[in-house]
Amino acid sequence: MIAPIAFAVLLLLALLFFTGMGLLYLLFTGLIHFIPLALSAVILLYVWIVMMIFHFFNTKQRKRSFSIIAGAVIIGAAVWPIMHMYKESISIVNAEVEVHYYEPFTIGQESKLAVLDEAATLELKDELPKIDGATALYPLYAAFVQAVYPTKEYNPYDSEVMVNTTPVAYENLFSGKVDMIFAAAPSDAQMKVAEKQGLELNLTPVGREAFVFFVNQKNPVDHLELKQIQDIYAGKITNWKEVGGKNESIRAFQRPADSGSQTGLERLMGDTPIMDAPKENVAEGMGGIISEVSKYRNYTNAIGYTFRYYSTEMVGNEEIKLLAIDGVEPTKETIRSDEYPIASEFYVITAGTENPNVEKFIEWITSPQGQKLVEIVGYVPVKKP
Repeated sequence: MIAPIAFAVLLLLALLFFTGMGLLYLLFTGLIHFIPLALSAVILLYVWIVMMIFHFFNTKQRKRSFSIIAGAVIIGAAVWPIMHMYKESISIVNAEVEVHYYEPFTIGQESKLAVLDEAATLELKDELPKIDGATALYPLYAAFVQAVYPTKEYNPYDSEVMVNTTPVAYENLFSGKVDMIFAAAPSDAQMKVAEKQGLELNLTPVGREAFVFFVNQKNPVDHLELKQIQDIYAGKITNWKEVGGKNESIRAFQRPADSGSQTGLERLMGDTPIMDAPKENVAEGMGGIISEVSKYRNYTNAIGYTFRYYSTEMVGNEEIKLLAIDGVEPTKETIRSDEYPIASEFYVITAGTENPNVEKFIEWITSPQGQKLVEIVGYVPVKKP
């Protein structure tokens, strides 16, 4: 009896070693959702080997019982990875945009940057204003740069002309890393940071844009009332059947705090509290687990929000559809006429820069020629070109 026991102990130690190595691999590669399945398989393998050593399976009944238990354990442990793989198979609506397509002075067929059909009336050669801004506005201010700045490379992540998320752009403006940013109006939290640092923000309207809500193409709902949108994000309307859709719970996604679109939602909701967003556990870096607001996944019962130009021109996901609000579709024409009820201005924002060319550049952007370029890019200008 000593030999079988000794073998079982040695086998256990070996399995513990290799299991530990395997778990570390799953952690470091972000495959943490496979850990329960891996552990279940190892434990069942060890139990099966030990039972074989001690001749436990000497009857068909025992073999059948073990097989049933093992099958149930494996199926249960496989639920998490299967759900994870299903989730990953669903397209992400707000996928990152390839910003290099809009990089100034890029030569070739890949460039999507809009250009003026005439020489700009302003030409900057030195003391170039340092710019940052929201991803959705990069095609616009990159077009401004190509029209006015000297020809050279402007790396979107390390040059005078950068592109970041709205929160990072505001941080760079407040810290003095850039002279100006192109973004939506600051959130209340961003205004408080500016006030705390003694900064006076100067917001110059550049164009107008629609704040849009979207759903899966398979969702029969094509339009919502503004009040229904507010009730959905307040948690008062929770099922699509309440607004003429299927009997499915509404999965109402949100964006991170201080992003341009989240600020847009907060402005839309006014004093009405916004319900908590759905959360997802996401593997990050060295196997750590963080909880973050879910990205827009194209679930059939999902609703999300963004800006019109970003969704239609930059991302162009054909699996979603933009909702009409109060019976009005979000188009350039309805934004221009103020028919669409959730249209707002976006701005070039400064915070006390000493660069002498900033004011010249802003004056050109708001001039007929600059506003013409706003129109060419695909936004609605604040002034008639």
